[in-house]
Amino acid sequence: MAEIIRCGWCGTDPLYVKYHDEEWGKPVYDDKTLFEFLILEGAQAGLSWITILRRREGYRQAFANFDVEKVAAFNDEDVKRLMNDAGIIRNRLKVNATINNAKLFIAIQKEFGSFSDYMWGFLPDKKPILNKVKSLGDVPPRTEISDAISKDMKKRGFKFFGTTICYAHMQATGMVNDHIEGCISR
Repeated sequence: MAEIIRCGWCGTDPLYVKYHDEEWGKPVYDDKTLFEFLILEGAQAGLSWITILRRREGYRQAFANFDVEKVAAFNDEDVKRLMNDAGIIRNRLKVNATINNAKLFIAIQKEFGSFSDYMWGFLPDKKPILNKVKSLGDVPPRTEISDAISKDMKKRGFKFFGTTICYAHMQATGMVNDHIEGCISR
């Protein structure tokens, strides 16, 4: 029987393996899912991704099932509720940034027709980039494209979306495929 090869970063944690096998690196064009990853990637800043994955359902409940219109309408009472919600990372800057980013996400949807069109518009021919990755050391923390997206989003007022977080978002949503050669998910 052939050995199953996976990217080493997912280890053996069943939640991480499932995420690796079913989501990471798979192209996403749905704005709701792109918004979900925008929230989760912003929450991840300074933390491990597995920490956020373990709280994903908590985020789903706390942030109105990732409904961007509802999150954009959150007020001070919602911020208080979220700051007491053990199911998420209770960081006031990140909570406020999520609400702010939801409003900006909607503005991009209005300007470009969808957030997906905006994000994918940064890629050559709007197609995923398939990188040649032999080992985890070959995966860059950022690229010129993530720099450009991050710079544009910062200019628009987005928070917690620097170039490294942007590149992680690109990986999570399949804008780039950084699975190692031979990986079952490549």
